[in-house]
Amino acid sequence: MRSLIPSGRLSALNLSETPTGYEISWAPDANIFHMTLGKHLGPVMRNRPAMIFEDDTGKVHAQTFADVDREATNLAACLRSLGFGRGDLIGIHTGQHPDTAMAHMAVCKLGAVAVTLSQLYGPDSLCHAMNDCKVEVLLTSKDAWRALRETAKTRVPHVKHILSRDPTPGEIDLGAVVSTDAPEFEPDYVGADDPALLMYTSGSTGQPKGILHGHRILAAYTPSISLFFNLSMEDADAVFWSPSDWAWVGGLLDMLFPAWMAGRPIATSQERFTADYAFDFMARHKVTHTFLAPTAIKRLAQTPDPHALYDLSLRVICTGGEALAADTLSWAETKLGAVCNEFYGMTEVNHLIGNCAAVYPRKPGSMGRSYPGHEVLLVDGDGEEVAQGEPGEIVTLATSPTRFLGYLNNPGKDAEMRLGPYLRTHDLAVQDADGYFWYKGRSDDLIKSSGFRIGPAEIEECLLAHPSVAEVAVIGKPDADRGAIVKAFVKLRAGVDANDALRDALRAHVKTRLAGYKAPREVVFVDGFEMTSSAKINRRALREAEQRAAKDTP
Repeated sequence: MRSLIPSGRLSALNLSETPTGYEISWAPDANIFHMTLGKHLGPVMRNRPAMIFEDDTGKVHAQTFADVDREATNLAACLRSLGFGRGDLIGIHTGQHPDTAMAHMAVCKLGAVAVTLSQLYGPDSLCHAMNDCKVEVLLTSKDAWRALRETAKTRVPHVKHILSRDPTPGEIDLGAVVSTDAPEFEPDYVGADDPALLMYTSGSTGQPKGILHGHRILAAYTPSISLFFNLSMEDADAVFWSPSDWAWVGGLLDMLFPAWMAGRPIATSQERFTADYAFDFMARHKVTHTFLAPTAIKRLAQTPDPHALYDLSLRVICTGGEALAADTLSWAETKLGAVCNEFYGMTEVNHLIGNCAAVYPRKPGSMGRSYPGHEVLLVDGDGEEVAQGEPGEIVTLATSPTRFLGYLNNPGKDAEMRLGPYLRTHDLAVQDADGYFWYKGRSDDLIKSSGFRIGPAEIEECLLAHPSVAEVAVIGKPDADRGAIVKAFVKLRAGVDANDALRDALRAHVKTRLAGYKAPREVVFVDGFEMTSSAKINRRALREAEQRAAKDTP
């Protein structure tokens, strides 16, 4: 790979050559603001488009880099007047609205930490995250906050201030704040190793965990971002868009921030993803670069000849979160006419493996090769490297440049990530003679569905709270379209009848309390469970039965 990356681009990619490969490096004062919006406030770029927002009426609102910076400064000044500053947590719950991007820049100006909270969360998941980190201030919207507005004082007692563009009494008018110029404001930018983001993501056990990332994360992502966007991010006509939630890595660190790193606009709306809407939106706004989970690409692929129906400008798709099938890759490139580069990692340590068609050939169905600056190995349960062609767990060095700062309030979970000198992923793969990795599944219970990482334990806990449920086990069932789906095995309490109405009620219970994507797509009523020697439900047996059934299904 070394000889294929243009030497003149190494510095821009934060790469330097070493005797054995590449090293990723950054300045000690690297800051997300300076790597994104702050790069483009000079006379040449400040009045160029940064944000294209299509509201629910179809009206398009455009903002320049200077517009976003002015609003971010005003918000930062307001938050400082409320007593927030360096190291404080600022909750961002505004979805794929321009306020989210602007708020991240304001948080950078304060030297604070952005808590990224998805609007897909139900009230239970939202309360868990907010109480876990004891966030005191939240930016949100009327509809997103409705389920908790009346009970917030008891369910999230740490919250002191709510900012919204459609405030109710007692809340702060966010629109008025960002449109009122602050008289004076001196930013307080922190350094590369200081916390920047607190992101909640599901683990294989328990509730979602808070993952801390420093400002260095975006600098460490720079080479891999550039590669999976096929070294074309700075194309003069580039327009970025993704349906992926800006509260998570795919939408925020792989799409929103990269667009601004390159000085190019990002288009957005708050419309739910459908194939027809996505095609229409990309055509209207001349989208050239996108991040799409494999499930989204599969839904687009149900349109046999998209160019016959839509005037598309799309030329680069990056994708991750689950394995991309070879036939889906073929459709994207032959029918959609876009280069499709897959990449692999996890929120804790990301961008380990992937593709770049501009630099090296891809093998359909493969995850790709280890990205420059990353050492990726396959090991057995003792941490010993396996032979070529043998399955092993994907690990990387604990000094990986894209490593997280740690879990919030959870040192035990930090320890679980370690395997000797390595950070573990619990994903299995084999590596071929050319250095390409081939995904072989999970080594633990974590469910990867449609790009989401779903912890079964929190769904089980939610279902057990339903008065009809006595015992429950949740697993991931293999699914050709989504990678896996959530399947729940439920033992009912005595006297409760199993029927379709109850199945629907249990799904709705999870959907409203946790999130729609966590609701079981299948619910099976059982009389009892096979138990392990330690008197636990044998979930492994359930998973293996589903895997056998999937193999036997033609």
